[in-house]
Amino acid sequence: MLLRRLPILLACFLSCADIVCGQVPALQPAVGEPLVDFENDIQPILTKFGCNSGPCHGKARGQGGFQLSLLGFDSQQDHDAITKEGRGRRVFAGAPEQSLLVAKPTGLVPHGGGRRLQPGGAEAAALLQWIRQGTPRRAPSAPQLQSIQVTPAAVTLAPQQTQQLTVTASYSDGTTRDITSLAAFQSNEAPIAAVTDGGLITAGSITGEAAIMARFLGRIAVCEVLIPRQQSVSSEVYAALPRNNFIDQHVWSRLQRLNIVPSAVCDDHTFLRRAYTDIIGRIPTSEEVSAFLSDAAPDRRARLVDYLLQQPEFADFWANKWVDLLRPNPYRVGIKAVFNYDHWIRQSFHDRKPWDQFVRELITARGSTFRNGAVTLFRDRREPEEVATLVSRLFVGVRLECAKCHHHPFEVWGQDDFYSFAAWFAQIGRKGTGLSPPISGSEEFFFAGARGSVKHPVTGEVMTPRPLFGEAPAADSVEDSREALATWLTSPQNHLFAQVMANRVWADLMGRGLVDPVDDFRGTNPASNPPLIRALGEHFRDSGFSLHELVRAIANSHVYQLSSLPNDTNSGDTRGFSRHYRHRQRAEVLLDSLVQITGIPQEFQAMPPDSSSRQIWTHRTESVFLDTFGRPDPNQDPPCERTGESTVVQSLHLMNSEKLYADVVSDRGLAKQLADSGKSADELSVELYRRIFSRDPVTEERELVRGLLEAEGAVRRQVLEDVIWAMLNSAEFAIQD
Repeated sequence: MLLRRLPILLACFLSCADIVCGQVPALQPAVGEPLVDFENDIQPILTKFGCNSGPCHGKARGQGGFQLSLLGFDSQQDHDAITKEGRGRRVFAGAPEQSLLVAKPTGLVPHGGGRRLQPGGAEAAALLQWIRQGTPRRAPSAPQLQSIQVTPAAVTLAPQQTQQLTVTASYSDGTTRDITSLAAFQSNEAPIAAVTDGGLITAGSITGEAAIMARFLGRIAVCEVLIPRQQSVSSEVYAALPRNNFIDQHVWSRLQRLNIVPSAVCDDHTFLRRAYTDIIGRIPTSEEVSAFLSDAAPDRRARLVDYLLQQPEFADFWANKWVDLLRPNPYRVGIKAVFNYDHWIRQSFHDRKPWDQFVRELITARGSTFRNGAVTLFRDRREPEEVATLVSRLFVGVRLECAKCHHHPFEVWGQDDFYSFAAWFAQIGRKGTGLSPPISGSEEFFFAGARGSVKHPVTGEVMTPRPLFGEAPAADSVEDSREALATWLTSPQNHLFAQVMANRVWADLMGRGLVDPVDDFRGTNPASNPPLIRALGEHFRDSGFSLHELVRAIANSHVYQLSSLPNDTNSGDTRGFSRHYRHRQRAEVLLDSLVQITGIPQEFQAMPPDSSSRQIWTHRTESVFLDTFGRPDPNQDPPCERTGESTVVQSLHLMNSEKLYADVVSDRGLAKQLADSGKSADELSVELYRRIFSRDPVTEERELVRGLLEAEGAVRRQVLEDVIWAMLNSAEFAIQD
């Protein structure tokens, strides 16, 4: 009997040995049973139910000794982890239902992630069938996934209305497949339109737009959802709206779809203060307020914009925005190198250098850190991967760093894209002592080198330089591969280059970007007004990449001149630009405005006397005020995006700052000058309101100032100091209306 059973036992022993060694024997499927493909059939299940997500086995070191690639970006790695690691205990062809790959997610044995699959469900059955067939990596003649489509691609819903999405996959053999049950869904504005795991959209009660992302095996498709107001608005209302330029037409068209009516135009004094702080970074002087408010010409606003664009403050103010994004820590890179870098950036803005020229000179910079400040970029970012993330983010609007380690979870970029883009910077030559923090004072030279490469971290393949999309000159066709990249980057065919800068300027002037965040252009984060962002990019490109012309177009639009006060239709609008969005002034704007009002200059370390805060060449220059109101941490690596949030600390600083108090009560300050001027109470109230709020006081405000000054026992100078202090601590001073 034992001898008769010996072949069977031996076969079982050999089968178990194969499994222990990580070799699951290949079995033939039953007659008529299709062969399961790991990439097309199993990987989508692992992704759909979160097995390879960040909180589970997709984290950096896996979970419970079992690691999968994040969101299934590396199918070969995942197949090996399942079939070869753990002594084959995760899959058991002899008893597929006892395989841990099935038993754990179905809850048959304890599982830290809980029950993910239903026993007997279609997904569990697919796993069992795959294991029963011998866990093949690829089925013979298995087609490749080409794209996915979501239906409908755009939909208009009423509040609380629902819409079921359908996702279809297209394969290389021409076949299609409904993969709705395996796709992952996500809304970028859940309060406006939420979506379930099964793709059912439910409209909220808020008017607006949302983008619903469908993701399947690294492919993305988006459904645009529009939730208009239920009360319709006559088309005649929109036809009658002013159209100063192309911007207005695009905004009105979008608002008409939402049944939103824009707010009224803002007052002259509001526009005056808004234009000064937005365009040159300071409030207008009392004399400038008087001149503008007394001007009755119908084109006074357009002429004001032209005047501001010619002021020298324009260059320093806009350069100050870009040093946040480009300028590194001088204690790491070197004081002289950073000083030269800051000078190069500012001089470029003073020279009105076209934006494409600015970017081209920056990314192809060569020479000495002591003579060409632009090369400091490469002194700070010393690895190709570091330069690639900064360039892609600032000038293409793509946050490519996610693709460094895995496929981008919300975009089409993978590791091949990341390391191919980084390869453009692989052959930068260096000569010098390099960095030696915290001093790094030596000179360093940069040039086009002949050696250097970037390898794929998984395959080890040496990557050929390749743009993110479109065509670029071959890297070996030019002396410096960065020149080929610059040609692609600034080409008119690269629509993102112009749109990204146009979006940044729009956000600076309008309080929020059309794409928000401003450096996150992707299909799953669409612009709130796609036709407008395209038109702005085309205008910027056609103007010769002129920052001045872009600012002029936006500031002259009727949309820019809308009031921040909402009406009955647009109080919930946060993305349509039906009104101006109030926001706190930039730190440097507030500080320079305080200096202008009090008449007491600030003293900054390593800066000439009477320098403004927007001219500071490093954020390591001490200023409690600037730190309080949100300038970047000097130890933070660029790019440094600021937040415009107001905080309790900011309010407390304005109320309790010893420096501000000393400036207000100074014998050289405004209060002393006005007290000694001999002006009447009404004249003093006008002077105060024009200097601080850029407007004339209303009747109640005049009477208040007069009453305080003429009260029995009132000390003229002390009253003026108290009034100035109260006005500087008001929201009207710190918030742009």
